[in-house]
Amino acid sequence: MIQIKPLKIKIMSLFTPLLWIFLIAPFIIIAHFKTEKTNFKYLAFFILYFLVDVFLQASGKQLINLDFLDLKFNWSGKILSLILGLIIIFSVSKEERIKIGFTSKTNSRKQLKFGLLVFFGFTLFDIIFKLILFPKGGTFHLETFLFQATMPGLTEEILFRGICLWLLDKAFAPKWNYRGIQFGWSFVIVTILFGVSHGAVLDQDFHLKFDVLTIVYLTLISSFSVGVLRQFSGNLIYSVLGHNTINLINAIIRIL
Repeated sequence: MIQIKPLKIKIMSLFTPLLWIFLIAPFIIIAHFKTEKTNFKYLAFFILYFLVDVFLQASGKQLINLDFLDLKFNWSGKILSLILGLIIIFSVSKEERIKIGFTSKTNSRKQLKFGLLVFFGFTLFDIIFKLILFPKGGTFHLETFLFQATMPGLTEEILFRGICLWLLDKAFAPKWNYRGIQFGWSFVIVTILFGVSHGAVLDQDFHLKFDVLTIVYLTLISSFSVGVLRQFSGNLIYSVLGHNTINLINAIIRIL
């Protein structure tokens, strides 16, 4: 039975995020040579922020002890990721916050409609694919639904399609225009990085778990569609909701 889902490793090596950066390095190099002038300062900020965020998420249970709640998911790590993201967002100007997507403003109705159509089209394919191939018969777990409806979309959208996309836009100035929306190598890098971070991992014994199918599927379907929704809506609200919708659909399918 084919399964498209993030790899689950009991203890992830803290070298794993370095592996992720290494795997997307070819696209960073291409972006450098395809960009008139790379801003290496923001490229360094992107790498530093990403590594710190992943470290906080991986160390969450040690830094914030919630064992008394007997939780299944890493709420602590996600809370720390959210705090870090909000600190960065509120440390920049209002204009930069809008560029990050931390705003209630949206693009034109026509652009938003296009983003929603792309997202729902890809999501429909995703649902059909998983209904056919996902294992069924799981049990309902309230924490699973509460977690999937909130934390992954909130923290990962701020991380990937919020701050990382913003920093990479400054490193590699966007030069493509589609339907009035600026795209660049930052979109490509972030889209692929999302898939890689869910499909490649080192455990503490340095055993590599590499799921090509998960990486390719999440990159081309989930990451791309949510990324398009983020770009054409103009804010993170829609991409957070879209991300959490996909996660909830996955949870529902598994208990059918």
